[in-house]
Amino acid sequence: MEKILVTGAGGFIGHHLVRDLKRRGYWVRGVDLKYPEFSPKDEADDFVIGDLRDPNVWQKILDRNFDEVYQLAADMGGAGFVFTGEHDSDIMHNSALINLNALYYLKEKKFAGKIFYSSSACIYPESKQTDVDNPGLKESDAYPAGPDSEYGWEKLFSERMYLAFNRNYGINVRIVRFHNIFGPEGTYEGGREKAPAALCRKVAEALDGGEIEIWGDGEQTRSFLYIDECLEGVRRFMDSNFMGPLNIGSDEMVSINQLAKMIGEIAGKNLTIKHIPGPLGVRGRNSDNALIKEKLNWAPSKPLREGIEKTYKWIEQVMK
Repeated sequence: MEKILVTGAGGFIGHHLVRDLKRRGYWVRGVDLKYPEFSPKDEADDFVIGDLRDPNVWQKILDRNFDEVYQLAADMGGAGFVFTGEHDSDIMHNSALINLNALYYLKEKKFAGKIFYSSSACIYPESKQTDVDNPGLKESDAYPAGPDSEYGWEKLFSERMYLAFNRNYGINVRIVRFHNIFGPEGTYEGGREKAPAALCRKVAEALDGGEIEIWGDGEQTRSFLYIDECLEGVRRFMDSNFMGPLNIGSDEMVSINQLAKMIGEIAGKNLTIKHIPGPLGVRGRNSDNALIKEKLNWAPSKPLREGIEKTYKWIEQVMK
């Protein structure tokens, strides 16, 4: 039985990944500062509570030969966390330190498997995301560099570090750039939630005929990828010989106003939108999926509404 290590296993993508790997028949160890909030902690064969900024934790968890390591641990959140500027130093310090530790101790252990690094669409230059009709960000668009946040800069730095460890030490890396992954069992309140979960919560809280608030004019555009397709893309990528970086995201782009309207329709509520000041991020972002089709002979294809329906139903239920 292949052995897999998932760091950041208490987070949204991480705990879904643990469940998916177990379903596929792997032995899985999860590591995080906390257990998953909305799923059983015993879904992993072993779950270690530990601070991955601490080198001692890495020496403890790398006590056996793993076939694959998934490094998803990061200090992150939605626009309300990333774009205020109040958390920039923590975001850069904490996430970079985790990745520095990961690569150093895998090198020291002479790791011979594959390590997956979860980068982000936030690495793309702000200058290429000023139009709401964004045609799609290609992997080659990353340079000249110019991310719109310190979160994006740290992700880009870490991408380069993973590639450097591949060149210098032969570490077998796989780098993806996730584009707004969403679904059930994720944070939907508290300030770190992302747009789909935040809007589902607001709609669930609102009375029919009521009002919800959206930051800015709501015309900013994004694409959102449901967790199941994300995990399918990850598995196909890990089974390939391509190192990346590779976009894993939907190319179905919507405005935030359109997303809010969709959720209102799913909920069966007639709601008005009040636009208020708030952190926005880039004006328009979409995933170009030409490379994933070329390298994996596959790309996400499920309609956004299908995933939003499942997510809204879950959030509505847990809020009751």
